[in-house]
Amino acid sequence: METRNQAFLTEYFEFLNVQKNLSIHTIKAYQSDLMNCLHILECEGISFENINTLSYNQLRVWLIHLMQEQLSHSSINRKSAALNSYFKFALNKGWVSQNPMENHKSLKFEKKTMLPFSKEEINALFNLEIDDENFEQLRDMTILELFYSTGLRKSELIHLKLVDVELTTRTIKVLGKRNKERYIPLIQHTSDRLSKYLNVRNNLFEGFSSSYLFLTAKGQKMYPNLVNRIVNAYLKRVSVKIKKSPHVLRHTFATHLLQNGADINSVKELLGHSSLAATQIYTHADIELLKEVHKNAHPRGEND
Repeated sequence: METRNQAFLTEYFEFLNVQKNLSIHTIKAYQSDLMNCLHILECEGISFENINTLSYNQLRVWLIHLMQEQLSHSSINRKSAALNSYFKFALNKGWVSQNPMENHKSLKFEKKTMLPFSKEEINALFNLEIDDENFEQLRDMTILELFYSTGLRKSELIHLKLVDVELTTRTIKVLGKRNKERYIPLIQHTSDRLSKYLNVRNNLFEGFSSSYLFLTAKGQKMYPNLVNRIVNAYLKRVSVKIKKSPHVLRHTFATHLLQNGADINSVKELLGHSSLAATQIYTHADIELLKEVHKNAHPRGEND
């Protein structure tokens, strides 16, 4: 029989799915965090069943446990935010008389600045020779081109479908966060690359039922780890930067547009951001890039 707290959690997760329209990945992360909290508290003899009696000091037992596990401050902040979100919902539903996490202060941490790839590195990337008749090589380079020329998120790229690509108008339809659709224009070079890829893809997988744009060598839908490996494998051939990921290419897309005079509101729309604040982080890349150049070029910079 489902306990009252289990019923509360089930209703909360349904709220995240239906009302908040969060992704399955995000909801699973919230579920994992809350179940972990429940487990740790129970191990310490603290019952989660009557949530109206839980105090902040009791919940801190879980937070201290996370710190003892040596999780990063950003990870702990994310997990505590999940707990705060649950109690906000519980307060709204009248399950609790107050939110015990209301006055919790996030842990301070130094946010690492993500350096974009230079224009020279990007040019070197797209000057790499590939066999245009080789499906995987052509697919990989098309993926790289889309990341850099459109600023797509990894999940958005994986879920692109054939019907989302319109080569005649040189646009793609993207389903972003919270199922928000946006249209992104394609530059001619990317459109041409996509056209070549589609010809090879459709010939190779003729008769396959998959509607997804990008497929594995076996004709299946792409998956996150494969996309990560593709991006890393090609970028390590042209860059010594430690961080090589689809998100860095998205970051590079936005940074290069802004460096070339693009309007920040236009970049916001292209990226699919809901607020301008999320886009403004890319405006800080120039000074960080200058710091890196200065450190590497200055005779005493290597001692920094």
